[in-house]
Amino acid sequence: MAEVVGSGRRGIPWRIIGWGGAVALLASPFVAMQMHAEGVDWSLGDFIVMGVMIAIVGGVIELAVRSSSDWSYRAGAALAVLGGFLLTWANLAVGIVGSENNPANQLFFVALLIGVVGSLVARGKSSGMAKVMLITAAATVAAFVIAQLGARDEPMVRPLIEGAGTSVFVLMFVGSAMLFRRSARAV
Repeated sequence: MAEVVGSGRRGIPWRIIGWGGAVALLASPFVAMQMHAEGVDWSLGDFIVMGVMIAIVGGVIELAVRSSSDWSYRAGAALAVLGGFLLTWANLAVGIVGSENNPANQLFFVALLIGVVGSLVARGKSSGMAKVMLITAAATVAAFVIAQLGARDEPMVRPLIEGAGTSVFVLMFVGSAMLFRRSARAV
């Protein structure tokens, strides 16, 4: 299934697959709404926000792919972006702690902002990105701990579920840091 892409090179059309998947992801709630699926009721604003989020993810991954030919750098960037995307999506949709209206959820956006600013300061360099991703993971843990110390009206099992969910994001950022570290050693 090789195909000519770009400047005459042969290979899998990753850009078409990636952007096609993005379109399919954005179209799926629309299709579900047309089929009157229970619980799927997106507004125009929901589609716009998700479209912007998907465009940012795709753009940053394309930038990372163009920035380095090292597979570990690319994978580290993709894992970091995917972790940030999923954390944002979950936080906007249902909230990480409590409901989406719980003000403590804003702490997770602060953790992501630390990662974004850190990435800009590191200027995308592998060694700096490894540190930034570890700091982002730590900031995510701190956001969770601070949120848990606040007043709670949910049952005690809820913090365990929230902690398990948060740990997935933390592991994605730590995995990204490890991949960036590997990339820095290869240079």
